[in-house]
Amino acid sequence: MTSAYCFTISWFLWLAAHPFYISLTDMVYNPDNERVEIAQKIFWDDLEVALSHTNGSPVDFLNPTDPAQLEKLIETYLLQKNQLTINGRKIKLEYLGHEIEEDAAWFYMETETVDIPKKITITNELLIEDFPTQQNIVNFYVDRKPRSLITHEGKKMGSIEFP
Repeated sequence: MTSAYCFTISWFLWLAAHPFYISLTDMVYNPDNERVEIAQKIFWDDLEVALSHTNGSPVDFLNPTDPAQLEKLIETYLLQKNQLTINGRKIKLEYLGHEIEEDAAWFYMETETVDIPKKITITNELLIEDFPTQQNIVNFYVDRKPRSLITHEGKKMGSIEFP
């Protein structure tokens, strides 16, 4: 066996033994209501760990004893871990709710009204405290044109610009 072959096999075995921690965020500027609409896809079991850590007691995401309390925990966590500055102004986010999709869940937020985004600074610290290898992919769309960035431990924020 060649050393490259052994390295490749070792690499795939390591990947199989170590799960990926990733989230996806899509932010779309809607010119009709002048708001940014946000959808975040997060693996609910990873979020369950983060919420349990934040709450100081176990959280059962799929079968909560108090659904209203779970919703409040989610809202507080997401609003704390996501921040948005558009055209130099810090923007208020509003949590709208979530829906479960197999092993992940979609979480929805929107901003207050904003001018057309030209320069955006995004902080996305989702799950980084609980999973050091967490990566958060963020796509921001203006006029169907995307700009993307990835946040992770050591880089929890980034900026993008539109001409």
